[in-house]
Amino acid sequence: MSNHMQMFSENTQPIGHTGRAAGHFGEWLQGRLGPDGPVVVITMTCDVLYAQATYTPAADLRLHHSGVAAVTQDQLKALLAAVGKPLRGDFSLSGNVVPGVGAGSSTASLIALARATGADEALLPAACLRVEGATDPLMLSQPDTVLWSSRRAEICGEFKAPPRCEIVGGYLGDPIRTDPADSDFADISDLVPLWADAANRFDLAKLAALASEAADRTTRLRGPTDDPSAALAGELGALGYARAHTGSARAFIFAPGTVPEAAETVLTRAGLSGAFRFSTGLDC
Repeated sequence: MSNHMQMFSENTQPIGHTGRAAGHFGEWLQGRLGPDGPVVVITMTCDVLYAQATYTPAADLRLHHSGVAAVTQDQLKALLAAVGKPLRGDFSLSGNVVPGVGAGSSTASLIALARATGADEALLPAACLRVEGATDPLMLSQPDTVLWSSRRAEICGEFKAPPRCEIVGGYLGDPIRTDPADSDFADISDLVPLWADAANRFDLAKLAALASEAADRTTRLRGPTDDPSAALAGELGALGYARAHTGSARAFIFAPGTVPEAAETVLTRAGLSGAFRFSTGLDC
């Protein structure tokens, strides 16, 4: 599209703007960067989970929810203030990211709302942090290529994206909301350089093993004591598994084309809900 046509199409849009953000599905890695270091994550991108917001100018502030109720009106006010937008407008929030499962519902919703107002993308990390206290890196163009300090909204390291893989996921137990003051996580500083090396070599099997180790450390520290994920990964022939470290999402990692046909049934039988599959990572 030419620059002229681009300007023309933008200027003739009807009043009302839409913003969208993808969620994630747990984390490849999450823990402390050293025993007393910051909580850091490498998120698992999941484009099939999303939040979407629409904004229409209005004299007062209204927020309507359709399926996603991850943001309150007070949080919307704080977000608008943080991105320098007026505290008014008619907002509608929809999507399919369930709150509390470790899929980024609140962060994705805040990003979608901010984008609907045309907010400066550079302001989004600090704005989300101010509202949430802990935030996922979903405002970045490639969230799974960074080591992200979720309580500081800062990038602590950068890597190559994981290679393309297929995930079968489900939810284990009840939703668990993230507590920004909670830093009771295992030290994963030894796993980070191994991750960087495996990502450089596009070694999916090694990345999956590192994700499994990080998940096991969290499970040993935080529970649940009867988590079936390691056994399920073995039963399914998965390369490994990942989890939401403060939520109920569990992700089983496969090379493309190797997911067993009955994988969702196996997860359901083991007590996981909402089983589905998706692709993540980038083609090498």
